[in-house]
Amino acid sequence: MTDDLLTPVAQAAHTRYDASAIVVFSGLQAVRRNPSMYIGSTDSDGLHHLVHELLDNAVDEYEAGYCRTLSVTLGADGSCAVEDDGRGIPVDPHPGTGRPACEVVLTTLHAGGKFGGGSYVRSAGLHGVGLSCVNALAQSLRVDIRRDGVHHVQEYVRGEPSADLADAGATDRRGTTVTFRPDPEIFDTCEFSARIIGERLQEIAFLHSGLTIRLVDERSGTVTEYRFDGGVRAFLDHLNADAALVHPEPVVVSHADDTLSFDLAFQWTEGYTESLRSFVNGVRTDQGGAHVDGIRAALAAVINRYAAAHGLLDARTGERITTVDILEGLTAVVSLRMVGPKFDGQTKKRLRNPEVGHLLQSVVDTGFTRCMDADERLGHRVVARALDATRARLAARLASRTARHQRRELDIDYGVYQRQFGIRSKDWHDSCAWLTDEELLARHAELCDVPPDARMLDVCCGSGVVGGSFKGRVGEMIGLDLTPEMVALASTRLDRVDQGTVYDLPYPDASFDLVVTREVLHLLPQPERPVSEIFRVLRPGGQFIVGQIVPFADEDAFWMYRVFKKKQPLLYQMFREPEFRSLLVDAGFVDVRMTEYLLWESIDQWIDTHETTPAHRREIQRLYYEAPREVREVHPFEIQSDGSIRDQWRWCVYSLRKPR
Repeated sequence: MTDDLLTPVAQAAHTRYDASAIVVFSGLQAVRRNPSMYIGSTDSDGLHHLVHELLDNAVDEYEAGYCRTLSVTLGADGSCAVEDDGRGIPVDPHPGTGRPACEVVLTTLHAGGKFGGGSYVRSAGLHGVGLSCVNALAQSLRVDIRRDGVHHVQEYVRGEPSADLADAGATDRRGTTVTFRPDPEIFDTCEFSARIIGERLQEIAFLHSGLTIRLVDERSGTVTEYRFDGGVRAFLDHLNADAALVHPEPVVVSHADDTLSFDLAFQWTEGYTESLRSFVNGVRTDQGGAHVDGIRAALAAVINRYAAAHGLLDARTGERITTVDILEGLTAVVSLRMVGPKFDGQTKKRLRNPEVGHLLQSVVDTGFTRCMDADERLGHRVVARALDATRARLAARLASRTARHQRRELDIDYGVYQRQFGIRSKDWHDSCAWLTDEELLARHAELCDVPPDARMLDVCCGSGVVGGSFKGRVGEMIGLDLTPEMVALASTRLDRVDQGTVYDLPYPDASFDLVVTREVLHLLPQPERPVSEIFRVLRPGGQFIVGQIVPFADEDAFWMYRVFKKKQPLLYQMFREPEFRSLLVDAGFVDVRMTEYLLWESIDQWIDTHETTPAHRREIQRLYYEAPREVREVHPFEIQSDGSIRDQWRWCVYSLRKPR
């Protein structure tokens, strides 16, 4: 393209692109300009990541054999102070800069004592940006260093020293204290959570026997002390303190060589969810990684091998135990210490060393097999627990089919549904993309084959977007929903909206030419009843158009059920495509046509609603982070470098007819 074809603004930008257009950020400006690149986000998670970085430094001093006490103080002025009794950051002049070494560490990215290989062997601080990031993103910071009998002090403002390092007098103490106040120009919130910090301190204390930790919260006047012996076994006992246990004693596997050591403790409970806490050099790896993948593969291999060898599987049905079934009810803690871990980024959420996964898989396979062979009761109980999950999953697969043959009266608490959907309506359009996705709505509308004067009913119409997509294709658009909030929302798009339940539609037989609905039937007990009501109010020859999210295969169906159940407490079942089709056909519908549509959904947006508790949000994220291999092979989803999740949903949209 020549310059004379560009707009004036584009020409100006075009001509300015020379050496003078190249911007170089000095010091810590890059961190302040794009903080999420270094700490993951600027919300509460990013704020607390600053504290975690300081804690990691103190733990490294413990691992090096110098630190015995660690404290965190949450000040009434909004500050946070992390203090250890380690060696103290060096204060002598750095040979490359002439400035005190502590100032270099605080003001220079990728500077620290963990790169030479002598001071710290198995360190959490691999990138040399932790302390400097805290300084860069702090409104103010003070470092107190007690070393070689002298107390040194230096203060900073938004990453820049406000004075030189000063001698504050003699001292008989040693260690480092970093006190900082987060910058409100950077963070969405600057309020530290004693609960979040306390949970991290508790983890550190369990994993580092002999380390005494105190949390002082000046805001509430509380002081909490953490000190534990027993390592991962004690941590596991704590996590399962109130759980119903499948086997009384946990399985413990340990290993050590010149470059790597780990301790693993695991135990099955009668609970529904999996809880696998993983740590590398004391850092919590929320998204797991190679070490977690290796452990999971080993557990699946050992249990399936044991079940087959002892004839515990039903050979007539080709029964097999999947990794999803094995992980149900599992609580595990693994602490890995190694030289040269490779993380996915500065936030260190996932380990990327494939050789570690292979080693852990081999060692855990051998150790767990030995335990199973030595204790027949353990082996049979663990296999029975996994088989219970397998058979429950298969039973859920047949739930809708079984329910269609039952005719007992329903006992549904409509008040629960009203409260739930009333809450959901507050952020109905902000919670997920599929609600207003034009292409998905078009797939529904394209199937419409009724006269232009047809009378349409949008059942469980929500905000009316599905029924509204038929505008211009039908003569009258009527909606029905359970709550006044939904009725009010849908009234902005439809001609008339009534309040009522789908189990007892308030309309005479043969009232409509077209009935439409989407993503509702999986929420309802005995879904054949609402389908039969829809069949009843349709005129002979009338059309039913319905959309439903379905799994890609059997392998991801139960995993999807777990994800959706945490998001939508009212979820009753997760339909497979053949089951959903059978539900519709068994009601009497004919002339089935179906179109598929794959839609990428932001899971972080989807779970950011009033109806999903923070605990359930974390569990949903963990289900994605730690999804079994067989799920990943059939179900497309992406975990971004910042931990955010994009999932691809398989939508099936059906057109059916009521026979004439």
